[in-house]
Amino acid sequence: MAKQNIVIIKYNAGNIRSVNNALQQLNQEAEITADPEKITRAHKVIFPGVGEASTTMKYLNDTGLSDIIKSLKQPVLGICLGMQLMGSFSEEGDVKCLGIFNETVNKFILPNPNPNNLKIPQMGWNRIYNLKSNLFDASLEGQYVYFVHSYYVSSGPHTAATTDYIHPYSSALQNDNFFATQFHPEKSGTVGQRILENFLKL
Repeated sequence: MAKQNIVIIKYNAGNIRSVNNALQQLNQEAEITADPEKITRAHKVIFPGVGEASTTMKYLNDTGLSDIIKSLKQPVLGICLGMQLMGSFSEEGDVKCLGIFNETVNKFILPNPNPNNLKIPQMGWNRIYNLKSNLFDASLEGQYVYFVHSYYVSSGPHTAATTDYIHPYSSALQNDNFFATQFHPEKSGTVGQRILENFLKL
């Protein structure tokens, strides 16, 4: 695969280094930056995140990064909190998000009774199915990937993969050049590597 100019957006939410390490394993270097010009010029942009929605949205709005992200025309991949912030609204801090996807972000509520002893956050491996995006290929249907989250993205017109935890929800989204995963491809072994490779090939 030819080397590309890949940018990982630098902002006040974590897991940037692990994404960069996963790209290096694919022989692909990435620049971690908040520079609007570098972000806009990149072949591909990755928007990772682990953190809290309302404080992160305030940071993105205050720095102008929110407008930059929404304006991007190249393939963009949001991961975990990055995916949630690309939705329309999050219950985490009751905050308006980027609105790239129409789907809302809601807090998991445990069933009562809870016969399967489910816990929040969902932490660990779970299955993705009903795949509908170029991010995936047929071999990935039903595969297991790694999740850590207390909030979920509801199913909607941009749902590109579904996962069941308490109930079905969107584990991936796509709207035009914007792609997103609730799970962490950088922590999902060979399956996650395949998904990152598919993103790099877009």
